[in-house]
Amino acid sequence: MRFNLFSKALSGAVAGITLMLANPAMSADADIVDTAIAADGFDTLVAAVQAADLVDTLKGDGPFTVFAPTDEAFAKIPADQLQALLADKDALTRVLTYHVVPGKVMAADVTGLEEATSVEGSAIAIDTSEGVKVNNATVVATDIEASNGVIHVIDTVILPPES
Repeated sequence: MRFNLFSKALSGAVAGITLMLANPAMSADADIVDTAIAADGFDTLVAAVQAADLVDTLKGDGPFTVFAPTDEAFAKIPADQLQALLADKDALTRVLTYHVVPGKVMAADVTGLEEATSVEGSAIAIDTSEGVKVNNATVVATDIEASNGVIHVIDTVILPPES
């Protein structure tokens, strides 16, 4: 029952995301960065990855699981706070690496998980009781495969715990 609820919630949410999956540039042959670049709605994420000098890392062998916030997710952050974050490379790197989990975790794999440890080092809470949430973010699209991992789209930027 839990898996069915998970699947139905995700299936319905996928319709709201405009991922140009029919685009030939977006295939499992493209890495995570190139997949995000080719998709609609990830311009802020790509700019943040570039500002944090994480492009080469996320183009690396992996595998990685990335919880990718949309442009709308970044828009929820007040503009002055977002600009300050983008200007602080250390803080930006910490936030972005909190969105990455080592290994390739497909949607079917999360049904038994309560948390996952991020590359940043802190745990990300996983709740599958009503759809799927990671911390306070709703997963709105899953299993976008890349050559070096998988992307799950989220509607809110998640922040690591305070140090």
